[in-house]
Amino acid sequence: MKSILIIGNVWPEPNSSAAGTRMLQLIQLFLSEGWKITFASAAAESNHMYDIQTLGVTKANIEINNTNFDNFVNDLNPNIVVFDRFMTEEQFGWRVSKHLPDTLRILNTEDLHSLRKTRQETFKAGTIFNYSDLKNSDIAKREIASIYRCDLSLIISDFETNLLKEEFNIDKKLIHYLPFLLDPITEEIKQRWPVFSKRNHFTTIGNFRHEPNWNSILYLKETIWPLIRKQLPETELHIYGAYPPPKATQLHNPKQGFHIKGWAKNAQEVIKQARVCLAPLRFGAGIKGKLAEAMLCGTPSITTTIGAEGMLGEDSDWNGFIKDTPEEFANAAIKLYNNQNIWHQAQQNGIEIINTLFQKDRHTNQLIQCISNLQNNLKEHRSKNFIGSMLHHHSMKSTEFMSRWIEEKNKISDQDN
Repeated sequence: MKSILIIGNVWPEPNSSAAGTRMLQLIQLFLSEGWKITFASAAAESNHMYDIQTLGVTKANIEINNTNFDNFVNDLNPNIVVFDRFMTEEQFGWRVSKHLPDTLRILNTEDLHSLRKTRQETFKAGTIFNYSDLKNSDIAKREIASIYRCDLSLIISDFETNLLKEEFNIDKKLIHYLPFLLDPITEEIKQRWPVFSKRNHFTTIGNFRHEPNWNSILYLKETIWPLIRKQLPETELHIYGAYPPPKATQLHNPKQGFHIKGWAKNAQEVIKQARVCLAPLRFGAGIKGKLAEAMLCGTPSITTTIGAEGMLGEDSDWNGFIKDTPEEFANAAIKLYNNQNIWHQAQQNGIEIINTLFQKDRHTNQLIQCISNLQNNLKEHRSKNFIGSMLHHHSMKSTEFMSRWIEEKNKISDQDN
C-alpha cells in the first residue's frame, strides 16, 4: 500500500473556500486508490475545518522550524509527499529532501499565487497587467523555484499550464493539468433543480478573506448592484461567505436589497435557490469555485474574463455571460434574470462545461498514471531537471540555515522563559 503525506498550508475547509474543496478532492482521489494518507499542518485548527479523520485520514500537527518534523517524516517514511502551496514547500521541502531523498515530491499550487498577487498589485496601482510585471516579481521567483524543486506540480487551470510553459519555459514533464474533479451532471440531477419560476434573486459566494472576493463585493455594492436594482427594484443580492469581517457586515442594507448572509453550511443549497450568480472578479487566478458550484446547481452566472479564465473549452459557451464593464455586466444580469429562454440555454452550457472539462474519472486516471510513471523513472526524471537540482543545492541551503537559526533562537527564548 502506498503511503502519502500531505503537508497542508491550512486545514481543509471545503465549505469556506475553493482551495478547501480542491484539497478534499485530492484526498478522495488518493483514498480511491487505496493509499494510506497522513495530513499534517502547522496551521491553527478552525471551526469550519473538515473532519478528515472520518475519511480514514491520519491527522498530525507539525511545527515550522522544528527538528521534530525530521523524526516525524523519518518514522512515517511516505512514498509521496504533497506540499499544499509553494510556501509549504519552502518551509518543509528541504527537510523532506534531506531525510527522504527517494520520496516523490508533488506541489499542489491551488492557483498561481504569483499571478494572482501581481494582478492584484497592478489593479490597485491602476496599471495594465503584463507578463513582465509577473516575471519581475519576487513572489514569482519563489513560486517558480518551488515548481522546479518538486518532481511534479499540479496546475488547476489550462491557462496557467500554458503560461508556465510559454512564459517561464517550464518543462511540460514537471507540470500536470488537474482541474476540479467533478461527477457528471445527469438528467436525474437536473430534474431535482428548482425551475426558473421557483428561483428568486441574485447571489454570490466566496471567502471574505480572499482579496479578489472582497474586491468584487465592494464592486457590486458601489457600482454594479445599483444599476441592476434600478431596473429590478424588487430583487435582492444575497452574499454568502466564510469569515465576514465587520467592514463586510456593515455593507448589509435590506433597503437596497443588499444582504450579507455570511457563512453557508451548504453552498449548493443556497446557490440553487437563486436565479443568477454574480462574480465580477477584477483580478485573481486559478479556476473559480463559486462558478463551478453555480453550474453544479444549474444556476447561470455573469462573470468577467478573469472569472471565466481556465473554465472554457475551445467549443464551450459560458454558463451565462462574460462582461468586463459595469454597465455591460449589469445589463447582462438583467437580461439573464428576465429571459427564461436565455436562462435555460445558459444552464445547459454550464452542464456541458462540467461534463467535458471537469471529468473526475478521466483526470484521476491521468494523474495516477503520471505518478506511477514518475515513481518508476524518478532518477532519470530528476537527472533531466538540472535547474531543480541547482536550486536544491543553493537556495535550499540558505533556507536550511535560516530555519536552523530560527530554531536555535526559539530554544534560547524558551530557556529565558
